[in-house]
Amino acid sequence: MPGSHLPLMEEGMARWPFGPPNAGIALDLAGAPPSLDELRALVEERWKALPRLTQTLVAPGGARTGLAWWTGRHRWARRDGHGLGRQVDSADLTLRDAVRLWFHTPFPADRPPWSLHLLRGAAEGEFSLLFRMHHSLLDGRSLTTLLRALFDDGGPLDGAASLAVPGPRRRTVRPGPAGGGPPGLLTTGRAVPLPHRGPREPAYTVVRLRADVLRAARAAVSVGTDGGSPRPATTNEVFLATVSGVLRARLSATDSAFAAASADGGPAADARQVWLSVPVDERPDDCGEFLGNAFANVRVPAPVTLSDPAARLTACTGLLTTVTRPRRTAEKLVEGTLAAVPGATLALAGGKIFAPAYAPAACSYVHLREQSQTLAGRPLRRLTIVPMVPPADTVTFALGGCAKGHTLSVATNSGSQDAGLLAEAFLDELTLLAEGAG
Repeated sequence: MPGSHLPLMEEGMARWPFGPPNAGIALDLAGAPPSLDELRALVEERWKALPRLTQTLVAPGGARTGLAWWTGRHRWARRDGHGLGRQVDSADLTLRDAVRLWFHTPFPADRPPWSLHLLRGAAEGEFSLLFRMHHSLLDGRSLTTLLRALFDDGGPLDGAASLAVPGPRRRTVRPGPAGGGPPGLLTTGRAVPLPHRGPREPAYTVVRLRADVLRAARAAVSVGTDGGSPRPATTNEVFLATVSGVLRARLSATDSAFAAASADGGPAADARQVWLSVPVDERPDDCGEFLGNAFANVRVPAPVTLSDPAARLTACTGLLTTVTRPRRTAEKLVEGTLAAVPGATLALAGGKIFAPAYAPAACSYVHLREQSQTLAGRPLRRLTIVPMVPPADTVTFALGGCAKGHTLSVATNSGSQDAGLLAEAFLDELTLLAEGAG
């Protein structure tokens, strides 16, 4: 709500220590781009009732010492009368150019922290539409809600629904078939060394996934369902299994004891669990159009000790099965207590939750499932995610999907070549999984 302090998750992103907490989604569309006036008019029409998009982020006042450092919190402030069309512009840049120039630059303090940019396309006869934001403002589900409204079969979004904050009932992840429950809040596991090639700096790359390879990978295992016919693995399960394969390969390349144990088929010498961090939407069905941040980062086990790609996929099935339940009293108490002293919370926990041993890889999947989406008559070709700069010596894999296919984005800050190397490794692991399906 405008004027309110940020919840703990948003406050943590506002204090992100690895660079501006900017993220975004790019849509690649076929055809000649619409005019800037046409795009601005569409934004004004479809998003006009959304208070969230007219807010500015106000940093805590006063010196960041003493009690103010421990209790100071960011807040949202109204910017009444701010035309949404002013947030829309065009630039003679590709997505890669835009990431290099904009995603490490803070938004101005006197304007809402988001922009919609009309960019050059990745291929001839295409153009891109990039929504860039401060992550404290919106999450990935919010972005897909906004972007769907711009398509030709969309319509103006409802302001009241956009403010319907998920309350006592939340969607959460239940334990997968492997059981054991989630790790403790500050439980760490095993770090996975990244390549560290090139100067240490943020790096970002995008690759396309072949649809036939992804389909074959999904068919590598058959998943049983309660009282129903077996199904292929989901794209998200394939995604987690493939990332686990990338991490396994990194461990084999850097740890001789792990490599020897893996070659013998025995348990790895270091038995600590490798954790994947996955954002999970917490909106119950009746809050689907809420705009803001309503997700939780959960950690799931990466089956890096399994040498067979299909076995890794089997281990990843069911890990993200969700249920909707009331929040427990203890959860509300802990959230309220931690949010009251965000500086202290982040200072005490940051050394753990940002460490590579906490989660060496994050995996985010955003998908527009509707068929034949068009914007002002231009068909949607691809959806690409631009994640925040990840914690030091960790990697973010972000899968963007639409009816036409999937793209993989990889972000690191461990070495300028690391994102590209890890993206290539992902394609190799996905191919191995697909070949095993035959």
